[in-house]
Amino acid sequence: MAKVESLGIRRLESVHYYVRDLERSRRFYTEKMDFAEIGGSGEELTRAGRQRSLAFMAGNSVVVCMEPRGEGGRASRWLRKHPDGIGTLNFEVEDVETTFRLLEKRGGTPIQDIQRFEDGDGSTIAFFSVTTPFGDSTFRFIQRDGYKPLFPGFEAHEAPQGGKNRIGFVGYDHTTSNFPTLAPAILWMEHVMGFERYWEIEFHTTDMVPDRSHGSGLRSIVMWDPGSGVKFANNEPWRPFFRSSQINIFNEEQRGAGIQHLALTVDDIIHCVKELRARGIEFMPTPGTYYDALPERLKTMGVGSIDEDLSVLRELEILVDGDG
Repeated sequence: MAKVESLGIRRLESVHYYVRDLERSRRFYTEKMDFAEIGGSGEELTRAGRQRSLAFMAGNSVVVCMEPRGEGGRASRWLRKHPDGIGTLNFEVEDVETTFRLLEKRGGTPIQDIQRFEDGDGSTIAFFSVTTPFGDSTFRFIQRDGYKPLFPGFEAHEAPQGGKNRIGFVGYDHTTSNFPTLAPAILWMEHVMGFERYWEIEFHTTDMVPDRSHGSGLRSIVMWDPGSGVKFANNEPWRPFFRSSQINIFNEEQRGAGIQHLALTVDDIIHCVKELRARGIEFMPTPGTYYDALPERLKTMGVGSIDEDLSVLRELEILVDGDG
């Protein structure tokens, strides 16, 4: 596919996470993840939007958790259909007018025209949202001209509260999404968003099962925006055990396609995992056989050695990948 004009994305700025228990989210982010609480929706916005929000930040990663306050708001509509989940990804862009024009020209579906707001100091924010193949999740594109609040009606705390980011989170590395079928989402990201293919793989855990009687498989294509480095890992289930694939199970529980997780870049992953485990964070388990096979696998990939102690990686169950 020929290169298309860039949407002018600068970064993934924040995400909107719809939750049933906002206080539980506050404890998780501030106490477990050591994020700082930086503010939330003011009374007027809470009342008008029928949802209360709190924003948490570590490094350049911002998560805005939203809990319904009555019926009819976006959070309540989401939670009637889905479990707690990410309903909006917010991208800062260079020129919102250009982004809107390109998306509409390429077949994107804006939810509204560009919305503009001015703060008391003359700074402005302009944004609009589009529907996506990511289930009911939407993408919002934001241009800031000196506008400091996360969104109109947001009230920042005088000083951040809670965590201090002692874990060392830097920012968002990528977003991972699961689909019942991958092709429509990839075509949309190529032809509408103008993203390019970055990497792809398919594998099945039957390789780890002696009699190959069960397992979980996936096909994955990573798409990226070369200008900003924003990346999306996109998965679909893979045979032979399609229905037991963790991708298919996610889609069934999500009631459709959706965003499964956000990956965060850290300064020091060993320090990060030690600290998170000490705080009571649970991780997916990794079998010891993975580490038994790791030296040979790294050699096959052309990676001569790694800086980390293999016994420490095994103890903390940290995965390793690479490219010569």
